[in-house]
Amino acid sequence: MDSRELSDKIAALLDEKKASDIVIIDIALRSSFADFFVNATANSLRQLQSLAEEVEDKLAELEIIPKNLEGRNGSEWILLDYGDVVVNIFTAEAREKYHLEKVWGDCEMINYERA
Repeated sequence: MDSRELSDKIAALLDEKKASDIVIIDIALRSSFADFFVNATANSLRQLQSLAEEVEDKLAELEIIPKNLEGRNGSEWILLDYGDVVVNIFTAEAREKYHLEKVWGDCEMINYERA
């Protein structure tokens, strides 16, 4: 699975668990550490945790294990690092505060829409 396919898979998993505002950002031309961000918003801290666990569990079934995890236990932003794909799951407040879409505004934004 290439990094774009993985990004799409992750976006679909997040969508199935009712994440909102799912955006894939193609950072490949501007970054040396990854090709894509997959950003999503959770409606609560409980959903934030659930979304991260769903992505982690479903990708583990495919033997895709994150290289790093940041922000568990009460955090408003969980980051799952899959190498070429970095998943950022935020509460609405944290997403507005850090606004990665603005920081990476010169990159292609792909709004996820259910197929």
